[in-house]
Amino acid sequence: MTAPLHRGLRHLALRVMDLPRSRRFYEQILGMQVVWEPDPENVYFSSGVDNLALHQISKHELDSYESSKTQLLDHMGVILESPQAVDQMYREIMPSIESLGGRITKLPKLHRDGSYSFYFSDPDGNVIQALYEPAISRLTIGLSNED
Repeated sequence: MTAPLHRGLRHLALRVMDLPRSRRFYEQILGMQVVWEPDPENVYFSSGVDNLALHQISKHELDSYESSKTQLLDHMGVILESPQAVDQMYREIMPSIESLGGRITKLPKLHRDGSYSFYFSDPDGNVIQALYEPAISRLTIGLSNED
C-alpha cells in the first residue's frame, strides 16, 4: 500500500469508572462538546475534527474491576498550534485539573525532535499529551460535504 486508505486517527473510545465525572473532565479541561448521548452509559464528544467516546464500565465489571499497575494505552494526544499554545493550555488547566479528578504528570518540556509538550491524566488515569509537533501542528483538516 503506497497511501493509507483512511483519513487519520480521529476516533478514540475509552471505558471509564465514573461517567459523569469523566464527562465533566473532558468538557471542562479539553472543551469537548457532546454530539450524541444515546443512553446514561455512553457519551460521544467532538472538538470539531475528531470523536471521543466514553463508555461506563458496567456495574458487574466495576464490582470486580482491578486497576492494573500498568496502563496498556501509553497516552493519547491533542495537537496545539505552537509552543506558546502549549504553555497557555498548561496555565489554564492548572487551577482546576485536580478538582476535576485529573493531575499533571509531566511539566512542559522541549523534546529532542523540536516538539514541545506536557502530560496530564484524566480521572481514570488515562494520560493525555498536550503537544506541539512541528510537522503536524500547522496542518489544517479540510472538510467538505463529501467527508
